[in-house]
Amino acid sequence: MTSDTVLALDGLTKRFGTVLANDAVDLELRRGEVLALLGENGAGKTTLMNMLFGHYMPDAGRVRVAGEDGVLRPLPLGHPQAALAAGIGMVHQHFTLAENLNALDNIVLGSERLRALRRGRAAARRKVDGIMQRSGLVAPLDVPVGRLSVGERQRVEILKALYRDARILVLDEPTAVLTPQEADALFENIGAMTRDGLSVIFISHKLREVLAFSQRIAVLRHGRKVGEIATSDADERAIARMMVGADTPAVAREPLEPGETVLELAGASLRGRSQRDSLADLSLVVRAHEIVGVAGVSGNGQGALAEVVYGLRRPDRGQILIDGAPIARPDPLAMIRAGVGRIPEDRHRDGIVGAMSVAENMVIERLDAPEVASRGLLQKGYIRAHAEELARAHDVRGPGVEAPARLLSGGNIQKLILARVFEQGPRLILANQPTRGLDMGAAAEVARRLLDARARGAGVLLISEDLDEVLGLADRILVIHDGELHEAGSRDRAAIGLMMAGEAA
Repeated sequence: MTSDTVLALDGLTKRFGTVLANDAVDLELRRGEVLALLGENGAGKTTLMNMLFGHYMPDAGRVRVAGEDGVLRPLPLGHPQAALAAGIGMVHQHFTLAENLNALDNIVLGSERLRALRRGRAAARRKVDGIMQRSGLVAPLDVPVGRLSVGERQRVEILKALYRDARILVLDEPTAVLTPQEADALFENIGAMTRDGLSVIFISHKLREVLAFSQRIAVLRHGRKVGEIATSDADERAIARMMVGADTPAVAREPLEPGETVLELAGASLRGRSQRDSLADLSLVVRAHEIVGVAGVSGNGQGALAEVVYGLRRPDRGQILIDGAPIARPDPLAMIRAGVGRIPEDRHRDGIVGAMSVAENMVIERLDAPEVASRGLLQKGYIRAHAEELARAHDVRGPGVEAPARLLSGGNIQKLILARVFEQGPRLILANQPTRGLDMGAAAEVARRLLDARARGAGVLLISEDLDEVLGLADRILVIHDGELHEAGSRDRAAIGLMMAGEAA
């Protein structure tokens, strides 16, 4: 322990039934430091931070926070308001926003009395405007959060934490939906704030950011802290070995000759509530044995494109063809029956029903199959045995197939979705942000399964804001901007980045 320590976690332990999520974890944070907290999905990172912030009550251990005098004092556990009062702010990996309220109200909600909220609105706006100017994170303050893009919602979450004048800031995957330029700007400004005394715990799977912006790295594995290293002494390979206990195998895309057309969008147009929710005379072809990557900055029509391809929204004009056959009345059931598998952007909201069991979520897209349901009754024996087989085959880890799916970690929810999709042998796979928030091992597994599907003859439409992912997996690259698609003329990162920003390459 050093004289500039502002936070100390001493022996924090947390169990969920038979699962030991954290096992006597010690962690120290120093004034003005960016500490990266790394580990595989399910390693216990978020659970540890939730105990720090008072969302979970630890089974053992304590938390100490330095006061204005620099003296470490115990923090009352299990009380988020105590953490806020101690100057701890947390940006969660998954959104904690009220979708019916606008961005400004979400930012100040909980930090002002209800009566003062309206009276002090002008002052609150001035403060938020100042934070946006300093941080480079801009959000439309008067728009309901439910109408914002995923990237804009993430910015609101970060602004909400900064608004509370935190001295200790916990960032749980804060750049998962930001462009590289936005992420760099965020960390540059965080760096300026750390020079003024802000201390940051930064959870991420993006090792480029970890190596560029942290000073120290702590690694969790299976709920235990397995080591610390100064960032200046680290590289990606060393970090990977600490995280998984072995080197992560590389995933390579082998050249394949494209086959027949699997998906065709012909002149599809969609008028949404805003430009980011619209498509403009869009044409697209995906062939068998091919991965077509769609790169773009969040909020440029990716969500609308995914919804049209999966039948969640019908285009105002144009056609959708699967294997050359027009889909007359596209809806999700019609697309499933046509052989389309979907990996959704938001796996928690759109990929599972959290209150239903893991086993039920495994079969939720084929309830009309006689082995799943007969005469209106679920065949529970089959469903359980089927889920256990898929869980073993796809390494879905958790408290069991009868447990609610919401208890799974993010990476294991993604494995559940992949198991459900690939089991059906789809002709077309719509993969929308398939590795967002996943660790290196889980992301490599997703990539491997997409490449395996491509090798078997499927077509893959990969929509991703991670340009490295698109460059690594896609046979052809398109760029979406303001609802329009453009073919990337090269695989040059800088040129594609200019197209993503709406500028000529």
